[in-house]
Formats: sequence, C-alpha cells, structure tokens
Amino acid sequence: MKILVTGGAGFIGSHLCEALIKDGNEVVALDDFSTGNRSNLRFLESEPRFTFVEGSILEREKVENLISKVDGVMHFAAAVGVQKILKDPIGSLRTNLEGSENVLKSAARSNKPTLLASTSEIYGKNDAESLSEDSDRILGSPLKSRWTYSEAKAIDEALARALFEINGWSVKIVRLFNTVGPRQSAAYGMVIPRFISAALKGEPLEIHGDGTQRRVFCHIEDAISGILALWKSETGAGEAFNLGGFEETTILDLANRIITKTNSNSELKMIPYSQLSSTGFEDMKRRVPNTSKLQALTGWSPSRNLDSILDDTIRELKSS
Repeated sequence: MKILVTGGAGFIGSHLCEALIKDGNEVVALDDFSTGNRSNLRFLESEPRFTFVEGSILEREKVENLISKVDGVMHFAAAVGVQKILKDPIGSLRTNLEGSENVLKSAARSNKPTLLASTSEIYGKNDAESLSEDSDRILGSPLKSRWTYSEAKAIDEALARALFEINGWSVKIVRLFNTVGPRQSAAYGMVIPRFISAALKGEPLEIHGDGTQRRVFCHIEDAISGILALWKSETGAGEAFNLGGFEETTILDLANRIITKTNSNSELKMIPYSQLSSTGFEDMKRRVPNTSKLQALTGWSPSRNLDSILDDTIRELKSS
C-alpha cells in the first residue's frame, strides 16, 4: 500500500513513516519543516520505498496531486506546542484549519482511507478522573489563544465526521495524549524534552503554575503501535479513539524524577501563568485518557511506563 503521511518529518510522523516502511508499505512524506526536522528522516534516506516531498498542507494543488497518487492518507501535519500557538496564533490557526481542510476534502473526494491525528486538547479543562471519547469539551474564552489549537482540531474532527456521513468515506480519528520519546523537540514547549534538556545543562526546570497538574504520558513506540492497529482495523470509520499511556504523575514529581535520573543539580523555577501570555494563560489540572474503546476494537494496550519513557528520551538527548 502506498501511504501519504503529512507532517512526515515531525516527531510522530517520522516514527510513523519508519513503522509503515517496516510493515511493507510505500510511503510519501510531506513536510515544510515548520516544526519537523530533516534529521528525523535520516534513517529513511536510502530506503527505495520512501519519498520525501517538501511542502505545506496549505498548498492545495500539491496536496491534491499527492493524494491522487496514493492509496491512503495519514494526516499528522499541524502547528503544535503551547509556545508555538501562543507566539503565532494566526499562522497556527491557518495551518490547522485551512491546511487540514485541504487534506480532508481532497482525501474524501478521492475516496482514500484516511486517519486524522487529533489531540487530548479537544477536552480542554475537563479534569474528569479519566476522559472517554464522549466526554464534554470545557474550554476557556475564545479570546485566549491557549484554546485555538483545541478549537481548530475540534473543527477538523467535525469536518471529517461530516464528510464521512455524507458519502461513507473511510476516516478514523485518533486523539493522542501526551506522546513522548526520542526526536521530540523541546523548542515548542513539550514538557519532558524541555525538562530533560534543562537538567542535562544544569539549568532551572521551569514549571508553569504550581506543578500540581496531573498528566499521563505515552511512549512513542506505544503510540505508533496503537495508530497502526487502528489503521488496520476493518471497523471504526467515522469514529474517534483515545490513545495514551497509563501512569499518572504530577508535573512537579515529573521534574524531580528527571533531576534524579540525570544526576542534575538543576533547581525548580515556578512560572506563574500570568507571565506566559498577555491575554492570560489557562491550563488543565488533570488529563488522564480512557483508552478502552481502542483496546476493545484492536486489542492494543500501552506497555511502557514513565521510567521507560524518561530513560529513552534522556539517552537520546544525551547523544544529540
């Protein structure tokens, strides 16, 4: 099968390209390097079944041409990361709305099976004990740029669902919860590589708020196996599926664990939310995924705990 992966040079996209190649597929990756990195694709440079195309999902004709030549689409291109969203809310909205519309409408017109990468940001400030696919969205004011990513991805999901309902087009939605591991950049505010990079340099680990926020992280290898399991499933079209890990931690405990693992003398530095954005920053106190729907459909379950996630990420950042 020949598959187009948008955002193929990104953290998740590059791992996905490798996994698809190993699974016997031919892969075409599209990326504009706005957040992706050419070095992420170094393991595929000599692979004859891999083709890289530099470009943006905002280039409608290029997107349509690429989709016309493949058998399926995995849409992972997006403007991601809290820092990037806060610094460029308009550009991020354009990529996540107009760019995704280009991909989804073209794939639907061509009737190419598609997997849309969405996010746990969909749920906003909902701090339920665990979030299932039908949990309510609780968002702050639309005047706060913090929520623009959540809004855009919700519209992407709604568009995918509408296109499915209109013509039965096969599209599945995967909502990713805090995927972490080798190749994830600290440049866009991702907490684990940001903390590890600071700890290795002996710099302060900057914690937003008071550090009592609770999160569950998912190893990139678990995420990729879950994505592929959903992709291969003969059912699930038109539906959304949570994909995440299983070990809950506070951000404060996470920072202290990283300091211990890296033998760092770094200190903790608390950054009030008021310093993160002139319009006010909001966060969610708890974000824990319920992944039973995906497990019931595919048999997939995550297997790597937080220590495994941190050890693999530390090892990679030490060698880079």
